[in-house]
Amino acid sequence: MGHSAPKIAAIPGIAEEIAGLLGSMLIETVDHAGELSFTVVREKLADAMEVLRDRAHYQQLMEVAGVDYPERPERFEVCYHLLSVTRNHRVRVKVSTDEDTPVPSVTHIWPVAGWLEREVFDMYGVIFSGNPDLRRILTDYGFKGYPQRKDFPLTGYVELRYSEEDKRVVYEPVRLAQDFRSFDFMSPWEGAQYVLPGDEKAPQAPGAPSPAPAPPPPPAAPKGEEKGDKPKVTEKSGDSGAGEPTDSKANAKSPEAPAKPAADTDEGKGAAKPEDKA
Repeated sequence: MGHSAPKIAAIPGIAEEIAGLLGSMLIETVDHAGELSFTVVREKLADAMEVLRDRAHYQQLMEVAGVDYPERPERFEVCYHLLSVTRNHRVRVKVSTDEDTPVPSVTHIWPVAGWLEREVFDMYGVIFSGNPDLRRILTDYGFKGYPQRKDFPLTGYVELRYSEEDKRVVYEPVRLAQDFRSFDFMSPWEGAQYVLPGDEKAPQAPGAPSPAPAPPPPPAAPKGEEKGDKPKVTEKSGDSGAGEPTDSKANAKSPEAPAKPAADTDEGKGAAKPEDKA
């Protein structure tokens, strides 16, 4: 079975071709896992994108994403994913920046970048110079902070949602219960932590954890009293317990049933036994 991801063509020499087109705008080329990433000079981002669109034939901007590396002086990376529909190939273009240095907008090259840059601004606080409508797009009006930064606190903020009970938008403290859950990560090969029926008689393996005690059996009924509800049984095979119509149906012979074979001997009818005839 093939991979679920679409097949991307492997073009020999494409990394060298793009590196030659970008020239001094290129900082680093990384070819890993069949994916090409090009880090370019931040101030030359728009020029590099025009070269990739017009001369390398990467016509579409598919995504703009942010990455946060707090230990770096320029902690943010902005990644642009480009697709060439004529060459069936994708590349990634990256630039680095910090909280205060803006990144040139590419909305004049691909208008769809307007919304994508707003997402990166909303989640990371990266500023894009030249974006005509740089506003928050995912968080609420007046929200403070940038949720995708690694140093964003997990508590102390509020979230909003629409309440079906109040029929309005309500603000509530942020509850990130998933991050504080405890997981035991018990391996299924270690067995259950309780005793299965019948396992209480098995010998304990040396070094194995002591299993939980088995639940006590139910108390026996006092002598002279019935032990419980009498189980439902049938006296005859044709008695199904479901009533006369079902019993009649069960006793009726199927027309396809084979006839009962006759007895091979006349034993029991007053005739001589086989050993008497000898």
